[in-house]
Amino acid sequence: LVFTEEDKYGLYSNLLFKYFLAEGIVCGHELFVASAKEHPDNILKELPAPSLDDTRGEELGDETAAVKSEDFQDSMKIAWRYQNLPKMEASPTTHTKFGHYYDVSKKMPPEQLQSIKWHSFYLHEELSSQPKMKACNMNSAYMRLLQSLQRIISQGGFDGSDPQKKPKNVLRIGIQSLGSLLWGDDICCSETPEDAHSLTKFLYVLRGLLRKSLSACIITMPTHLIQNKAIMERVTNLSDMVVGLESFIGSERETNPLYKDYHGLVHVHQIPRLNSLICDVSDTKDLAFRLKRKLFTIE
Repeated sequence: LVFTEEDKYGLYSNLLFKYFLAEGIVCGHELFVASAKEHPDNILKELPAPSLDDTRGEELGDETAAVKSEDFQDSMKIAWRYQNLPKMEASPTTHTKFGHYYDVSKKMPPEQLQSIKWHSFYLHEELSSQPKMKACNMNSAYMRLLQSLQRIISQGGFDGSDPQKKPKNVLRIGIQSLGSLLWGDDICCSETPEDAHSLTKFLYVLRGLLRKSLSACIITMPTHLIQNKAIMERVTNLSDMVVGLESFIGSERETNPLYKDYHGLVHVHQIPRLNSLICDVSDTKDLAFRLKRKLFTIE
């Protein structure tokens, strides 16, 4: 379970969400996209197109050319005995490539999208199609989402606890802006919320579903919930990986010369550690992201 704290205007977290789904399509995984804000069909149409390996080189071409000219000037100044020492690699080279690169200036071709099986859960359609339901003090929207997920996991053969159905593929689940008012959750806008622990219960059951099935899930959470420390403590305990995106838009850091090349910071709050009761905390505290014309990069 990968948990992403949205940036203030949800621009970059939405991009990260789309990258996760796009990687699923390129790897041939099955997708499940849930949203109360934007129709999942529209989200899938907006996925970035996979870029060919050489586009990464083109993107870096100008930078490497500039670095080479600097190297030549430096070699004129540097003492000869240091010249042959190995240089540190500044940018990722092709042989260390992990996953795929995507071109955010292009949309994924429809035929590639049709090559895989995907399911969509749009809350407004689900609510209009069935009568209101309530169970175990949980918000009805969360209850519907869990039932839908459970059905797909058992029917699609992703259920690892059932030896009869051998899992043939991975199910990638994306849930957008969970906990927002659009999901009918008044946890942050009311002093006496209807179901104060709906979100926690939902995540607890979801984590159980993920544990017994061949699936991975990404959830984005709106900014107003992240500011509530009590909720975030509970959510962090129920997630495997927690990542936060902090955008510089409208903040004083936007004009700070230290960050002039970047659009925001990436905070890795928690990373999964297998076979351990405690979670791992990242050693790297200084990660920043920038959105170029074609690439979204974290450095």
